[in-house]
Amino acid sequence: MNDILTMMRKESKDVFFQGGWKSLIRPLLVIGIMGIYLPLQFGSQWVDLTPLGMILLLWIPFFVIISFIGDVIAGERERHTLETLLASRMPDRAILPGKVVTTVLYAWGMGILSLLLGPVVVGLFRTQGNWMFYPLYLFVAALILSLLVNMLGASAGVLISLRVATVRQAQQILGIGTIVFVFGIILALQAVPANVISSLTYAQFLLIAMAVIAVLDAILLGLSLLSFQRSRLISS
Repeated sequence: MNDILTMMRKESKDVFFQGGWKSLIRPLLVIGIMGIYLPLQFGSQWVDLTPLGMILLLWIPFFVIISFIGDVIAGERERHTLETLLASRMPDRAILPGKVVTTVLYAWGMGILSLLLGPVVVGLFRTQGNWMFYPLYLFVAALILSLLVNMLGASAGVLISLRVATVRQAQQILGIGTIVFVFGIILALQAVPANVISSLTYAQFLLIAMAVIAVLDAILLGLSLLSFQRSRLISS
């Protein structure tokens, strides 16, 4: 555990301080969009966490993750810092989990702050002090789904970053993979009989989504851990 925490501290410095003050623009922009702009646009409907609002809350942090997760391994390879990291005494079981956990917490933290800020913005500017909060089960579902979706993006990104030579290649593959994944979901939903979908409640649909994404997370994270072989990375 101490090794993972050490790796997380190292990754946190890279995420928050490597670009100087400019590195703060990305999280502030994301929180501004999800926590201020979208609640102002949706008004009181934002607090209802409708399917559209839920999708936006999940998609934006996921997009942020895939925009930079390719740098996790491929970026270190390009900067010639991967050899130094692999030559350190840091065990394999700490390097990859530390990178994944830091990335997931970074995106999940933006989502949580945005979720908490949304009702405040709605109450101040759209409902004139008529304070509301999300239905508890939807708020919990949003937190869990956000964590799982962020884990999905991080696990897929790390797996691809392990296998490509450059960050640009990783980003291109992730972009194409995301499009294929979205179209796959659409086709899968179209293949399900309409009466089956219509019979599901919103809560049941969210539970099914959690289960499916959790399985995908386990598969991708497991493949990433199996693919992280120090000897192969050093030789490459």
